[in-house]
Amino acid sequence: MQAFTLPEFYVPHPARMNPHLEAARTHSMAWARRMGMLDSPSPSGDVVWTEQALAKMDYALLCAHTHPDCDGPSLDLVTDWYVWVFFFDDDFLAQFKYTRNTEGAKAYLDRLELFMTGPGETSPEPGNPAEAGLEDLWARTIPSMSEAWRRRFVTSTHNLMVESLWELDNIDRGRIANPIEYVQMRRRVGGAPWSANLIEYAVGAEVPDAIAATRPMEVLRDTFADAVHLRNDLFSYQREVREEGENSNAVLVFEKFLDRPTQETAELTNDLLTSRLQQFENTALVEVPALLAERDVSLAEQIAVGLYVKGLQDWQSGGHEWHTRSSRYMNENASGPKGLSPNRLGLVQRVRQQAPPPFAKAGQLPLPEFRMPYPVRTSPHLAAAREYGPGWAREMGMLDDGVWDERRYLGIDLAHCAAMIDADADLERLKLSTDWLAWGTYGDDYFPLVFGAKRDAIAAKLCSDRLSLFMPLDGEPAPEPSNPVERGLANLWDRTAGPLTPHGRAEFRRAVESMTASWVWEVGNQAQNRVPDPVDYVEMRRRTFGSDLTKSLALLELGDVLPPELFLNRVLSELDTAAQDYAAFANDLFSYQKEIEYEGEVHNLVYVVERFLEVDRIEARDIAARLMNARLEQFEQLDSEGLPRMCDDLGLGDDVRAALTGYADHLKDWMAGILEWHRKCVRYMPGELERARTPEPPSFSRVPSGIGMSAWRIGSGAR
Repeated sequence: MQAFTLPEFYVPHPARMNPHLEAARTHSMAWARRMGMLDSPSPSGDVVWTEQALAKMDYALLCAHTHPDCDGPSLDLVTDWYVWVFFFDDDFLAQFKYTRNTEGAKAYLDRLELFMTGPGETSPEPGNPAEAGLEDLWARTIPSMSEAWRRRFVTSTHNLMVESLWELDNIDRGRIANPIEYVQMRRRVGGAPWSANLIEYAVGAEVPDAIAATRPMEVLRDTFADAVHLRNDLFSYQREVREEGENSNAVLVFEKFLDRPTQETAELTNDLLTSRLQQFENTALVEVPALLAERDVSLAEQIAVGLYVKGLQDWQSGGHEWHTRSSRYMNENASGPKGLSPNRLGLVQRVRQQAPPPFAKAGQLPLPEFRMPYPVRTSPHLAAAREYGPGWAREMGMLDDGVWDERRYLGIDLAHCAAMIDADADLERLKLSTDWLAWGTYGDDYFPLVFGAKRDAIAAKLCSDRLSLFMPLDGEPAPEPSNPVERGLANLWDRTAGPLTPHGRAEFRRAVESMTASWVWEVGNQAQNRVPDPVDYVEMRRRTFGSDLTKSLALLELGDVLPPELFLNRVLSELDTAAQDYAAFANDLFSYQKEIEYEGEVHNLVYVVERFLEVDRIEARDIAARLMNARLEQFEQLDSEGLPRMCDDLGLGDDVRAALTGYADHLKDWMAGILEWHRKCVRYMPGELERARTPEPPSFSRVPSGIGMSAWRIGSGAR
């Protein structure tokens, strides 16, 4: 009996069939036999795959559906890759997940990576079917692709292999991931980014390396991956959770986190799948064309991007069709949408994403109990920083243009926040931290008032782009600042960037640009009257909150002890994002009334949860608080166990270990200080919100040349 009734799926594009299916079936069966994958015994003596089992799973059918337009030899190669990856998954399950053999798994994966050789390298002699298959596929694929593609493919293949240890560790602990961790980690271990790389091979068109790391292309890849994985989780729940004892499945994650019945969380998983597909569509139709025009991408490269997007769409539809047919999955009564058309199914989710009329009466949100295990520490230089701060803000012009006045600046008390998150800084360092917080908070207020009220995403984008001119990397001259945001950034860059290495300067600039670009993203959503997709909101919230900038400021104190590549490690990446989410969600809980009622905003986790789950604000508040606590618990586990284990696994020296400990301690101060600042700050109190309401909007000075507006005026309220 099935664990639940499969939901009605949003399938906006029809599945098509590659005419070379039968040839690929014959080829892949012979290839698997030649690699030793058939009748290969596991340590328990059971056979991983038989010829009959492989035929029933029918990976050639998967590839013929997901790559309908490639020629016969290309389909053969792509099919072999999928045979290999599914064999790897089942073989790893038999050898290491069932036996809980973590050390053996590490040795197995370390050796397997040796078969993805670089130029001039030679792989060892294969010792098992997974190694033999990877060596063969690597040699057949790499000659057709660029070095940039090879690097991306190595990364995605590394992730899907190595991050299997995360799944193994969770199984060993009996631990089920929190929803945010699950989505992030599923991208690493689930293989869909790997599939996206193979789509480039199959369609014969690579994503231009110059734009591969931009937000639109990353969102295309991530939404594709999330939709593939969520769909797979629905179809594979019976096998993975009920039969194999795995716990890496979205239905199970939501079931345990929300304490709801399996059928209900299956429907919720499908809602999220639909939302991710529609985020893909929005990105492909709105953000990608703008990116291509902005970067002046050549016609040939534009065609390549178009083929890639079409390939991603084909994979979604073909993958769904295969899941309804393969013996590998629970697919009873899963022939396709029933009762509702795909367009109608999509409309249900689109209605949730349409923002209702703004400035709805919300009232003050009762705050939940906040768990914070770390003490609040405060700099002894707080009084001096408080005395200094207003003078700098006034000099930059922040107190006389209608966004802030001196009373509001004093009430926000950013010196107090800086003194808690940078408690060990000397006075000059504390002044710099205070000013960066003032600049970021002012800019976060400035963009929605100046551009959001007018829904002018183009002007916001031009303003954000111009800010980069005030962060020169090699001493090039900057233009004359024409507003407080530019003036403040120019001043802060001069005081911060000088001692940095060229790499450090570039990374710091990237962190600032990430934050200002996220402000543009918010204006763009306002222009579309769109409530963000939940996953996109969480990931962009880290940027709008300035988390990258805060992290960069912390790293300035650590110097060059920590290699940049260390932050790509799963443990540090999750440590970072867990802390960032805790702080950002705290802000959303405190600022709910300010943003929803006084500013007409939609960028608030409580509000996003309200709309997506169709619950009231109190239940949405409780879910947001539960997410905060889950991320804090994850941070604690990574700090106490994950970091030491990572240091041991990588063989890190004492100086690096000490720096990592210092970095983790900074994140603890950061979370504790931000929570305490929100508790004491008047910015979110009803009296201050009423005072800040502006009956007659004051005028701004002229916009910098090139933005295309003669003057700005702000609406009522301030963020």
